[in-house]
Amino acid sequence: MKTILTAFALMISVFMYAQIETPQPSPNATLTQNIGLSEVTVAYSRPSARGRVVFGDLVPFDKRWRTGANENTIVSFSDDVEIADQALQAGSYALYSVPKKDSWDIYFYEDIENWGLPKNWNEDAVVAMINVPVKTLKHLVETFTIGFDNITMDNAHLKVSWEKTSVEIPIDFPTADMVEQNIERVMSGPSASDYFSAAAYYLSAGKDLDKAEQWMEKGMDMSERKPYWMLRQQSLIYAANGKKEKAIETAKASLAGAKKANNAGYVKMNEESLKEWGAM
Repeated sequence: MKTILTAFALMISVFMYAQIETPQPSPNATLTQNIGLSEVTVAYSRPSARGRVVFGDLVPFDKRWRTGANENTIVSFSDDVEIADQALQAGSYALYSVPKKDSWDIYFYEDIENWGLPKNWNEDAVVAMINVPVKTLKHLVETFTIGFDNITMDNAHLKVSWEKTSVEIPIDFPTADMVEQNIERVMSGPSASDYFSAAAYYLSAGKDLDKAEQWMEKGMDMSERKPYWMLRQQSLIYAANGKKEKAIETAKASLAGAKKANNAGYVKMNEESLKEWGAM
C-alpha cells in the first residue's frame, strides 16, 4: 500500500511540474508593417547578447545562421515583391543568412517547416538571395531586432540588428501597379458581378426592387453568358416586383442551365418557383 501511495504521489508531482511555465530566454515576437498597399509580417525569436560577443563567436562568420533563435524566422508578404530584381510571390519564407565580417548573404527559403536550419540545404528552395553590407552601430543593440526602415510607398528596408551590427535588405513593392489597377477598375465603372451583388442584396434586404431590377438587368447585359444562378436571382426579383411573366421566362432559362450543369439544388428551386407561379 505504501508503495502504491508513493508512486501516486510521484505521478502527481510530475504532473504538477509539467504545468509550470517559465519565460523563454529568446521570446517570440511578431511584427506587421504596411508598405504601400501591401502588408509584411515577420515572426521571429529574440535572443539577447548578455555580455557575449555575438558575431564571429556566438554566431560564427561564414556559416549559415537561422537569423534568430528557436524556430525559423518567417517573413510573409501579402503581395508579390522583388528583392534585388528577383521576384518573390506572395507567401511566407524562412529567412536565413551567412554573416561575414563585412557583408551578409541573405536567403529567402520557401521551405518554412524547419526548426532552425534545414537538415539538408536545398538550393532549389532558395527563391531569392542578396548580399548586403554590414553597418557598424555606435550603440549596443542588446536584443536581436528585426524591423523596417526607409519606408516609402514602393519600397522599404528589412533591417536586422544585434550587438553593434546591422544589415538592411531592400525590398520593392508593386504599389504603383496595384494603384493603376484600382484606378482602372473604379474608372471603368461597376462590373457585372458588382451589379449582381448589389441587386441580390436589395432583394434579400427588401429594399428598392425597381433599382434591384435595373441593376440586375445591367449586370446581365454586361455578361456574355447568363449563369443559371444569376438568372435565378433575376427571376426572384421580377416575381417580387410583380412581373410574373418575366419571372417565369427567366426561371425557365435558369432551370435549363441548372439541368445542363447537373445542379440538382437549382433545378429543385426553379421547379418549386415555377409551380408556385402557375407555370408547371
